[in-house]
Amino acid sequence: MKFLVPILIIIPAIEITLLLTVSSKIGILPTFFLILATGILGAYLAKKQGMKTLHKARQQMNSGQVPGEAIVDGLCILIGGLLLLTPGFFTDTTGFLLLIPATRKFIKPTVMKLFQRLFQNRGRFTIIR
Repeated sequence: MKFLVPILIIIPAIEITLLLTVSSKIGILPTFFLILATGILGAYLAKKQGMKTLHKARQQMNSGQVPGEAIVDGLCILIGGLLLLTPGFFTDTTGFLLLIPATRKFIKPTVMKLFQRLFQNRGRFTIIR
């Protein structure tokens, strides 16, 4: 939570800077179409990778395995797809890194560590009745 406010300030500042820099180099219209193309390509890749991961998770569950890795893949694909739908070059780059399986395999261990810390028992219990 303490990182949320800086992220909400820093990421848009990076995006605006990159958009202004690129549009001054190649023009406004090509920049617009580039952003549009990455959004369309991102939606296509997210759907394709998401369906593949869903199929993998179903196979693992049908064989009695816990689909832990498939769940992390699915989360990375979801976040990557959302980032690609967000206009900007920084978020697009991050989104593509999360969608491409070759680069995602380097990111997954970090995501797993974050999940372990998030769900680790810290002596607090919540009982809902």
